[in-house]
Amino acid sequence: MNHLGYIVAAYAVAAAVVAGLVAWVVADNRTQKRRLDRLEAERRGRTAERTNP
Repeated sequence: MNHLGYIVAAYAVAAAVVAGLVAWVVADNRTQKRRLDRLEAERRGRTAERTNP
């Protein structure tokens, strides 16, 4: 029982790191989806320009 504080702190830090990584991945996923949507919209625009002279 002497090391209970250390163990709890270690688990808390590990949980905080994992939560931070999950938040980062979710935020990056949203950013990448927006970028992909923009690129697909540009591609559709360019394709339409070529097919409709």
